[in-house]
Amino acid sequence: MAEVELDYAVPSEDIAEFVTLFYAFRADVPVFEDVERADNAQLRFRLQGGGSTYSMADGTVQYGTQIHLLGPTSGATTVRMIGPIRGFGWGMTPRGWAAVVGVDASALLNRIVDARELFGDALDALDAAVAALEQAPDLAAMVAIAEPLVRTLARGRGREALIFAGLVDAWLEGERSPDVEALVIATGLSRRQLERRCKALYGAPPKLLARKFRALRAAVALYADGVSPGDLVEQGFYDQSHLIREIKQFTGLTPRQLKEQPGLLAQLTIDQRYALHGVISPLVSRT
Repeated sequence: MAEVELDYAVPSEDIAEFVTLFYAFRADVPVFEDVERADNAQLRFRLQGGGSTYSMADGTVQYGTQIHLLGPTSGATTVRMIGPIRGFGWGMTPRGWAAVVGVDASALLNRIVDARELFGDALDALDAAVAALEQAPDLAAMVAIAEPLVRTLARGRGREALIFAGLVDAWLEGERSPDVEALVIATGLSRRQLERRCKALYGAPPKLLARKFRALRAAVALYADGVSPGDLVEQGFYDQSHLIREIKQFTGLTPRQLKEQPGLLAQLTIDQRYALHGVISPLVSRT
């Protein structure tokens, strides 16, 4: 068995609009430190191990409690955990954010919140889930515990976000270098309205979202598809220096590092998400 393992599971159809993927993480090491790419919000459960420290893209250093919400991130994050570690979590779609969290996502961009404080009205459900997850033998058992919790936390909210998030996701999926004007036309909103609604659901304005997903898509193309940096420059980057800066900001790695010496988290994340292409959204499998 490997010292470090990361495994993913696809959510059931009725909660797929709220959850990107479930995941279990295990590291049989005294200390684990690596870089996480920019991502959607995450709800995480520490089942074994000491505290976790997150060094965010905005320069802040924050600490993860036993159950914590990591808001959407605008750049690479360095995470350090005291081991041995066993954890579980899931990524939140923008629709999941609206249903489960319900506050303006930009207020929690690059921020960590204790889930027990955030979801105080569901404290019993959270504590019961932790106790059950600690005894769960594998990822399938963990998912069986987590899915009812997602339904409890969502409570049928977030329906008004479905149409708008669908338009934004289609915009991000449809172009390698998404143009904000195309989203203005698709939604029929003014730029100011569009910025406000994107920040509320995604944590960032459309221009930053376009940069984030363009860079993440390019990183996967470099690592998994073997595309050269020169070919990627033509996909919305000004020049090779711009490509390097953008990929570095959102993944924490340069194009050369991605191709020659990617970090363990980058390898595990890209390999397993990539293998699910065609089963899950391309915004997850190809970024």
